[in-house]
Amino acid sequence: MAQSTTGIGTAGSGSADLESLAINVVRGLAMDAPAAAKSGHQGTAMALAPLAHVLFTRILRYDSGAPHWADRDRFILSCGHASILQYAMLHLTGFGLTLDDLRDFRQWGSATPGHPEAGHTAGVEVTTGPLGQGFANGVGMAMAENSLRQRFGAEVCDHHIHAIVSDGDLSEGVSHEAASLAGHLGLGRLVYVYDDNHISIDGPTELALDDDVVKRFEAYGWHVQDIGEASEDLDTMEAALLEARSEEQRPSLIVLRSHIGFPSPAHTDDPAAHGLAFGAEDISEAKAVMGLPDEPFWVPEEVLSYYREAGSRGSVARVEWEHTSAAALSGRSAEWEATLAARPLGSDWADVLPRFGPEESPATRAANQKVLNALDPVVPGVLGGSADLTGNTGTRLDSTEALQKATPGGRQVHYGIREHAMGSALVGAALHGGVLPISGTFLVFSDYMRPAVRLAALSGAKCVFVWSHDSVGVGEDGPTHQPVEQVMSLRLIPDLTVVRPADGNEVAGAWKVAIEGDGPVAIITSRQGTPTLDGTADLALEGVARGAYVLDSDDDPEVVLVGTGTEVAVAVAAAGILRDGGTRVRVVSMPSWELFEGAGAAHRSSVLPEGVPVVSVEAGVTTGWQRWADASVGIDRFGASAPGATVMAELGITPEAVAAAAREVMS
Repeated sequence: MAQSTTGIGTAGSGSADLESLAINVVRGLAMDAPAAAKSGHQGTAMALAPLAHVLFTRILRYDSGAPHWADRDRFILSCGHASILQYAMLHLTGFGLTLDDLRDFRQWGSATPGHPEAGHTAGVEVTTGPLGQGFANGVGMAMAENSLRQRFGAEVCDHHIHAIVSDGDLSEGVSHEAASLAGHLGLGRLVYVYDDNHISIDGPTELALDDDVVKRFEAYGWHVQDIGEASEDLDTMEAALLEARSEEQRPSLIVLRSHIGFPSPAHTDDPAAHGLAFGAEDISEAKAVMGLPDEPFWVPEEVLSYYREAGSRGSVARVEWEHTSAAALSGRSAEWEATLAARPLGSDWADVLPRFGPEESPATRAANQKVLNALDPVVPGVLGGSADLTGNTGTRLDSTEALQKATPGGRQVHYGIREHAMGSALVGAALHGGVLPISGTFLVFSDYMRPAVRLAALSGAKCVFVWSHDSVGVGEDGPTHQPVEQVMSLRLIPDLTVVRPADGNEVAGAWKVAIEGDGPVAIITSRQGTPTLDGTADLALEGVARGAYVLDSDDDPEVVLVGTGTEVAVAVAAAGILRDGGTRVRVVSMPSWELFEGAGAAHRSSVLPEGVPVVSVEAGVTTGWQRWADASVGIDRFGASAPGATVMAELGITPEAVAAAAREVMS
């Protein structure tokens, strides 16, 4: 007989009574914490308390005492506004959150912020809230799980990715891209539950949404179960989840009709329950229906013990895994540890980085290709990919086949024209661990990826965004494809390291930064060729790591010329013009503002000496360069369609223009 939670409010001798009480306690916490904060979302958490209960007590494979166990199931609350539901379960099952943490919901410095944040709260796998992102993060996690399982075997990696998704997640365009990709790749370890509550902030979802979700996901190639009015039926939800977990060839979606705010007499199915609808009287009435005492944050000992036992139950599986995986990894433990951490093998790994000589003048995107393939053998977690621009962006892995259903061990991902999903999948894969995910597309399309890039920075996800075709040097494609504001806008994102290399040796330095670091790195490369600059073969590895370095300098310089990317060569040529006129010049390459800022005041002053005027040159907007330069040569307008060299010259990115700006600033 199907077990229901409806109408049961007190603990009895049977398991069903205890489970019902436990679920109602979660519902009580879901009301109490937002009420204490005077902020939050109560209704969704209340409606989904039975589903969360089933997941955390019957389905998920985890050990709350070891939240970073590599082979745990992952759980994503994509509708992150319902965070109190996840926090309640993490407290009850023993992840370390206390009742005081719940009382501090949404307060300064608390472990329970308004939306779940990876790395901030134990048990939170990805940072969610911007709708659709968690959905797509899960696809990246499933790709990472698949990669590890194919590489090391099921004895080492054998788990599932679970998520709760909402109508808001499915409405956002990123979910369409990610769902299509997951179906194409046959990611069978992906199990999502769609909370079909028919409620949005403005009112019924029918105001703006009447998609046939079942047909939509079946068309994507997903395994779909519509279990209807089962949000209070524990056994039906469990059976559907178990069936989904048994599906190996297709991702799974379970459509669950729920009722926001249930069992509140005043706010069940009320659009206001999407936010802070429950006042003190509403909470009292709802608790009375559930048979709970009218006491905030009430958790009886039998409920806490029940959930803590569920949270620690996975320790047996974890200990068993530690033994079986150790045997399976015999002789490969170093490779496993490096792969998990997205680190290189061996202390001398950087010796494989290629050096480019003065006879070479590749586009930095071409240099990126050479560097990436040199690194692939010594960085075992590389998972490369692009948005249909593999060759164009220099992100092709020569040593592996494409990741497809027929070749699940491939490490070359063809994301197709899906930049939104690609960015989000990178974040999910990085936070899952076990891969160093890399993406490639044109810089102008970083705008499509920006929400994911921002969340990568916020959550410290170790991934590499390669963006090529970095300036108006793109040429004939015209202003739609010529980025001018993108580099500067990316520099505005806290904790994102942006590197714009000047030549092939600086590309190698950029990759050394990415591999040795812990957060997201953007490597921005050129379409057009550029000379290998004198000095970079010896200076670039250390120079890039410090953000900026002196490439060439006269004694007691009268002016400093600072460039990034291919414009460093323009600065070098401008220095020659100035020296011909008797001016003492220093040329500085500044591939990364963030790294330069972090290198310390002593290094910064040694590169940019106080009292010496500085002129910057970059083929993009000049806004922001005031931080480092007294005058700037740049492009404060959109580009034009013409050969790249012509556009550069017409828009003033020339040695003559830089020399003229230097003379003016010196005067």
